Amino acid sequence: MPAYDFRCTECGETFEVNRPMSVRGDEVCPSCGAVATKVFSSVGVAFKGSGFHNTDYKSSSTTSSSAPATFTPS
Repeated sequence: MPAYDFRCTECGETFEVNRPMSVRGDEVCPSCGAVATKVFSSVGVAFKGSGFHNTDYKSSSTTSSSAPATFTPS
């Protein structure tokens, strides 16, 4: 079951809740009982390997002299 972070709209406390993905809606803050909303955060992704998607699906008969594109996070 996935874990989600919630932040209370009244006291600002952040807490974690384990619940199914099918459950929607807000949670109740365990400290003050006010409504808490889901916190969305970025996920770190690293693409490693030779030719991520740029060359992975080309047929072997087609060759290219250009280098594969590389992803540089900002």
